[in-house]
Amino acid sequence: MSFFPSRTLALYMARMFLLRTLAVLGALVVVLQTLDLLGESGSILAYPGNGQEQLWYYVSLRAPQIIARFLPFSVLLATLITLATLNQNSEVISMKAAGLSAHQVLAPLIVASLGVAAVSFVFNERIVARATATLAQWEHVDYGPVPKQRALQTNVWVRDGAMLMRAGEVHGGGATTWLKDVTVYDRSSGALDQILNAPEARYVADGGGWRLAGGARFDVARGVRVPIGPVTIARGVRPDQFTLADVDGDSLSVRELRGAIADLKSAGRQTASLESSYYHKFSGPLSAVLMPLLGAVAGFGLARSGRLFVRAVVGMALGFTYFVADNFSLAMGNLSAYPPMLAAWAPFFLFLLIGEAVLIRTEE
Repeated sequence: MSFFPSRTLALYMARMFLLRTLAVLGALVVVLQTLDLLGESGSILAYPGNGQEQLWYYVSLRAPQIIARFLPFSVLLATLITLATLNQNSEVISMKAAGLSAHQVLAPLIVASLGVAAVSFVFNERIVARATATLAQWEHVDYGPVPKQRALQTNVWVRDGAMLMRAGEVHGGGATTWLKDVTVYDRSSGALDQILNAPEARYVADGGGWRLAGGARFDVARGVRVPIGPVTIARGVRPDQFTLADVDGDSLSVRELRGAIADLKSAGRQTASLESSYYHKFSGPLSAVLMPLLGAVAGFGLARSGRLFVRAVVGMALGFTYFVADNFSLAMGNLSAYPPMLAAWAPFFLFLLIGEAVLIRTEE
């Protein structure tokens, strides 16, 4: 009546499963990182002074992303390899002959995958989010030196009526917000009338607006560029439109993303896509728990029937269909077509029911 009638058997299967997960993950990371580096090395080395050190730095930032993305795939492939090996060696038959049900055979793998999911969540929070943010900043400067004091946001566009404002960097917050490398496109007549460039702009708390610190004005019709003194523009643009304009959920931890969502909601901004990313930070690592269940079809049935390969293909198809459904659902959540909770958790529970239905109907 116990899910673990044999401690020795449970440890044997869990160890086999974890070792194969690490082996498959290592092989995938080496191959995919090599291909990614081959495609990106030209851009990295194109910056003067970059060399082998910068290539290894890129690997240190990109490898955590690859690990986080392909860990569930590794769990799926490790499940198929483990169960197919046990089946081929008639070990599954021995377990069932000893009285173990299909769920009891899978129990050590599911418990081990829970540990993998916990490690994956901590890894995403502590390493992947920071690596993603740092890599995005490095890519923004074309793999050149990253300033020590980076902007909160970069390359932010805001519209004020017929005027478009672009800020290369956004510093500070609230009334102390200031912009660096500012470009303003004036389209008051319906066409591009003039372009303003300024090294920086600061928010004017009294009366609103942004004061450009010098710069130049380019008159499109006359083709003339003239310097301008301090001038205040865009009185209808609030600081939060810059500081909260481009929040990347992948670059933030759970706590940071929750705070950003709260700030956006208080500013009256849409947060559906970020909420989907927030919930997916929990459902994503838990996908590792589904893999033993979806790949279980490869572990049962007679190996001598010649259908072991077909069963492995079916298990792989179920697993990869889950990843397709998960990405599709998350995309629908980002488009606000699905509610955030549904977008993040619906594929998980749907395939949990599918896996259980297949297992019960075929083996129980």
